[in-house]
Amino acid sequence: MKLSLVDLATLQPGGTRHDALMHSITSAQLAEELGFHRFWVAEHHGTPSIAGRVPEVLIAAIAANTKSIRVGSGSVLLNHYSPFKVAETFCTLNEIYPDRIDLGAGRATTGQVLDVALQQDRSRHFHSNSDSQISELVAWLENSFPADHPFSTTPIHTIASKPQLHVLGSSIWSSSAAAALGLRYVFAGFINQRQAWDIISNYRNTFHPSKGEAGIAKPEVILAVHAVCADTEEEARRQLAPVTLMYHNLSKGIIDGVVLSPDDAVQALGALPEIVPYRPGSKLIPKFIGGTAETVRKQLHHIATDFQVDELIIQDMMTDFEARKHSLRLLSASIS
Repeated sequence: MKLSLVDLATLQPGGTRHDALMHSITSAQLAEELGFHRFWVAEHHGTPSIAGRVPEVLIAAIAANTKSIRVGSGSVLLNHYSPFKVAETFCTLNEIYPDRIDLGAGRATTGQVLDVALQQDRSRHFHSNSDSQISELVAWLENSFPADHPFSTTPIHTIASKPQLHVLGSSIWSSSAAAALGLRYVFAGFINQRQAWDIISNYRNTFHPSKGEAGIAKPEVILAVHAVCADTEEEARRQLAPVTLMYHNLSKGIIDGVVLSPDDAVQALGALPEIVPYRPGSKLIPKFIGGTAETVRKQLHHIATDFQVDELIIQDMMTDFEARKHSLRLLSASIS
C-alpha cells in the first residue's frame, strides 16, 4: 500500500505563518526520507490557523528542497481561476521539476466575501461552471479543443511538460466529472465519510477511458483519510483533540477560531476525544483514525482493502510539530 500526505501548513500555538510554512517543507523532506509517495499542499483562504493559501508557491519551495517525492496540490480551487493560467502554472512547475508535479484540481466556496475577492469581475455574484472549467483544463493540457472552439484557432505551444492530473472532491459531482473525462480521482474521506463508498462506486461504474495525455485508460482511485499515530492510544487521542475541537466549533458556525495545543484543546473539550475504530467490511470511514502504529496500520489496510485502493493520502492537522514528525515515522510502517 502506498501512503501519501496532504498538508495544510497548520499554525502551531505561539508560532507564525512563516514557521508553519517552514514546517511544511521539513515535513516533506521527512516524508521523502520515510518513503511516502506524494506530498500535497492544500488551498485555504481567510483561515487564521492555516498558512497554506497558495499551493503553487509552496509546491515550488517543497520541490526545491526535496529530490524525488511527488509534490502537488490537494487541491487548487479551479472554480475561482482561469483553467489556462492553472495549466501554464503547473506545466511550468513540471518543467522545473520533471515528472514530479501533481495537479490536484477541486472546487470549494470560501465565503461570500472571499468568493468575490478571488474573482476578477466583481460586477456580478460569484458563479462558476465546474464542468466547463475541468473540461477546459484538460483541453489546454492536451491541446484538444474542438475545431469550432474559439481557443482552437491559436494553439498554445508552451504547454508541453505536463503534470499528473487528478480530480479531488467529496461529492457526486467530482466523481462524475472525473469518470466522464477519464481522469484520476481522489476522494476526501475526511470530509464525507457516509457517502464514500457510493461516490467512489459511481466513479468506477461510470468511468469512460480517456485517449488523451491527461487521462487514463482505467479507473484510479486514491482515498484521503485523517490519521494520527502515537506510542499509546491515549496520546493519539490527545493529539486529535485540537482538530476535534475545530470541527466542534465549525458545527456551531465558528469558522475563524485558532487551533489550540493538545492540552488546551482537551481542557476546552472537557475530556480526551473518543476514537471510533474502523470496522472491517462496514465501508464507513471514521472521521479520525488514531492509535498506536499497529492499530492504525491494521485500520488503514482494512480501509484500503474494502475500498479497493492501493494508495491512501493522510491528513493530520496536528498542532504539536514534534509529535507530528513522530506520527509520520510511525505511519511509515504501513507503507508497502
